[in-house]
Amino acid sequence: MYLGLDLGTSGLRGILIDDAGRVLCDAETSIPTSTPKPGWSEQNPLDWINACKEVVEKLRALDETAFSKLRGIGLSGHMHGATLLDSDGTVLRPCILWNDTRSADQARILDQTPEMRAISGNIVFPGFTAPKLEWVRAHEPDVFSKTAKVLLPKDYLRFWLTGEYISDMSDSAGTSWFDVGRRQWSDAALALGHMRVEQMPSLIEGTDPGGDLKADLLREWGLSGPVVVAGGAGDNAAAACGIGSIQDGAGFVSLGTSGVLLVARDAYAPAPETAVHCFCHAIPDTWIQMGVILSATNSMNWLSRNLGQPVDKLATALPDAVTGPSGITFLPYLSGERTPHNDSRVRGAFMGLDVSSAPADLTQSVMEGVAFAMRDCLEALKGTGTSPQNLMAVGGGARSRFWLETLATVLQVPLNLPKGSEFGAAMGAARLAICAVNNAEPAEVMSPPEIEDRIEPRSDLIDAYETEYGRYRQFYTALAPLAAT
Repeated sequence: MYLGLDLGTSGLRGILIDDAGRVLCDAETSIPTSTPKPGWSEQNPLDWINACKEVVEKLRALDETAFSKLRGIGLSGHMHGATLLDSDGTVLRPCILWNDTRSADQARILDQTPEMRAISGNIVFPGFTAPKLEWVRAHEPDVFSKTAKVLLPKDYLRFWLTGEYISDMSDSAGTSWFDVGRRQWSDAALALGHMRVEQMPSLIEGTDPGGDLKADLLREWGLSGPVVVAGGAGDNAAAACGIGSIQDGAGFVSLGTSGVLLVARDAYAPAPETAVHCFCHAIPDTWIQMGVILSATNSMNWLSRNLGQPVDKLATALPDAVTGPSGITFLPYLSGERTPHNDSRVRGAFMGLDVSSAPADLTQSVMEGVAFAMRDCLEALKGTGTSPQNLMAVGGGARSRFWLETLATVLQVPLNLPKGSEFGAAMGAARLAICAVNNAEPAEVMSPPEIEDRIEPRSDLIDAYETEYGRYRQFYTALAPLAAT
């Protein structure tokens, strides 16, 4: 048996699978996020450990016999988070998360250093790890001086599971301290961020063994051992493993908390000027290119809170089929934006509100605004020479037929819906555990799922949505300078 653990922003999910990839049971629990100041987003790493304990106990209660046969654990997690430890492995402060924008000034300074983009293959975004440490150096010098190790969120969970300071290539590629082409820490990039290589974890591929489960946890969880903990992956690379996007050109669009349009590449092809992320994949000698927006389903969550209606109720109030764009334009920049704008200051807006506007109108405009933001990502990817002809659609937002039809029409790309529900980051993490334990070839383990349905663009509405997309882009151009003042 193999356990996939996905440490998400809102919670931790675990699935237990067998050698054939069949899911035996799954469990999840929520994790709180603190926002003590505007633009700040933090979590207590102790909450990750407690969540892991809770998920494991739930899985054992569901199928103790299957869990007792556990031989491998794979880890996935939200990227870029800065977990700072002292020389004893004690956490020094709450983890600064991927959607925290406090280090915008530090990111801009690092990004203006010519070597950084050349080394990392990416813009230094405020959400990345390196500018967070520069912010800590400037504002919390005592914490900075005590920092002996910097771990990404899933790798802190690994540290608790194994006692080892280890990370994988895909997650480390999002720090800005990493030479993504050479798949190694960069002494030069670290020096520019006032860091040293000994403060970094050791590096392995996501398919490699990354420590063994500690003896006390083996006893506590009723396991005979040994249990290998795989290198694992950042959440998007893990999701690509879960859905089988490991061959050149294979990709997916994810409507999760953030929005992601990802394509696998068999060669390193950075294009930082497009604001497309170029990271290592979780499997050897493979990379990924991604367009990323910060608020996809999070935009619907925001609308739900402010209208006082559950997301499901808002979504089901819309028809299954689209009839044309809303008269309202929504800009989903609730936490700033990454691709293609790299703008931490811009904020969201509704344009075209009318006295007759109702909750259904706002819901439609939010879904359209996210779709237009994903179209921005697609155009940026095209600027790198990548033009996917069809995409898998995954994430919580993929449950809405209306949203998917809107997205397919705006992207002008068919969307394939995989059969079943177990193909996300937790599944990808479990598949990486199979590779690590059995030295299996990724292509043999990470096959794509059967396609259950295919959402075609609405050819009769493409022109109407294209016109609205042009308006959407004009609104960013008009509003962005105001947000910067």
